Amino acid sequence: MTQTTNKIFRIIFIGALLICGSFSTFGFFVHLQEIKKQQVIFEQRKAAWQELKQRIINEINRFKGEAGVVVKDLRFNWEISYNQDRLFPSASLAKIPIMCACFLAAEEGRIKLNRQVSLKNSDKLSGSGILKDTRAGVVFTVEELIGLMIYDSDNTATNILTNLVGIDYLNLVFIRLGLKDTNLSRKIADFKTRDRGVENYTTAQDIAGLLEQIYRRKLISRDLSDKCLRILKLQRVNDRIPKYLPADVMVAHKTGLERNVCHDAGIIFDQEGDLLICVLTKHNNPNAQASKNFIARVALHTYRYLDQPRK
Repeated sequence: MTQTTNKIFRIIFIGALLICGSFSTFGFFVHLQEIKKQQVIFEQRKAAWQELKQRIINEINRFKGEAGVVVKDLRFNWEISYNQDRLFPSASLAKIPIMCACFLAAEEGRIKLNRQVSLKNSDKLSGSGILKDTRAGVVFTVEELIGLMIYDSDNTATNILTNLVGIDYLNLVFIRLGLKDTNLSRKIADFKTRDRGVENYTTAQDIAGLLEQIYRRKLISRDLSDKCLRILKLQRVNDRIPKYLPADVMVAHKTGLERNVCHDAGIIFDQEGDLLICVLTKHNNPNAQASKNFIARVALHTYRYLDQPRK
């Protein structure tokens, strides 16, 4: 009886080993197939990236104006850049680092996000935004003003925030954030001072680097980065980067538009990989439509680059 029992146990044990070995072999095979699949996707993506580079160069060559471009695959850290360190008037792109500086000022106790600010007529500036047409006395929190500054590009909101924290503080924070060539020499919509030759400048590399810090949650803190990203996703001016993209594609971005300059910078979110696009332009056209279309085409080419792995 004992010998029979031992024999049964041996048979069961050997069977179990064989079954485990089969599962192990199968698991290894599946893992190997997944590695091969990812390698194929990588090679397809790499080839598509080279094709994208040529398409962007072709667009730049056709564009009748100056351009600074940074395009980056945030998954593989591949970058296409052109005139990335060239200075451009920043226009409303400066509102991205101003937003970051305001949130930092709140963390440092300089301002409170829930502080209520009463709109005054002296705050109002021309240009984009709804606050210039809002009656004096209406109350907004600092955090609401930051939102209006970004997703509505409101110049009056920007003016109030600039007054709260100060231009000197903003410029110091820009340096802390690693912005090498971004400055505020005047208020955003102070066009009289601009016409005297005083200009705010930035580069595609500075703005792209700041966006990547936000994307990777490395801008001062994860919480601060998340706040910035949430607001950028609410952008209402969508006639550049998102223009030719499918309606359901999420883009977190900020535009810039002034006399003879037109910009857009942001991040496209996609299940195949996220993409950073920063395009700054300067032109001599009576309007910015050609620049807007140029930026939109660069964004479309970049988004379509993901199609090869998708197929």
